[in-house]
Amino acid sequence: MKIKYHKKFEKRFKKLSPSLKGKTVLAVRKFAANPFDKTLGNHPLTGKLQGKRAFSVTGGVGVVFEEYDDYVLV
Repeated sequence: MKIKYHKKFEKRFKKLSPSLKGKTVLAVRKFAANPFDKTLGNHPLTGKLQGKRAFSVTGGVGVVFEEYDDYVLV
């Protein structure tokens, strides 16, 4: 699976604490290996974000993504 990072993701990632950066990297790697790993809590979104999905990094931090034919936009 190819993962492309949206400029908003990159901007917000830079502002995270070193601890959260590490957890985010691990979660994205886990997602790349198995998008439906139960520990990620991969789920569809509703409302303004309908059509997108998200997975959890920690209880309060998640990653929103969109699936395309040959890649995922995070």
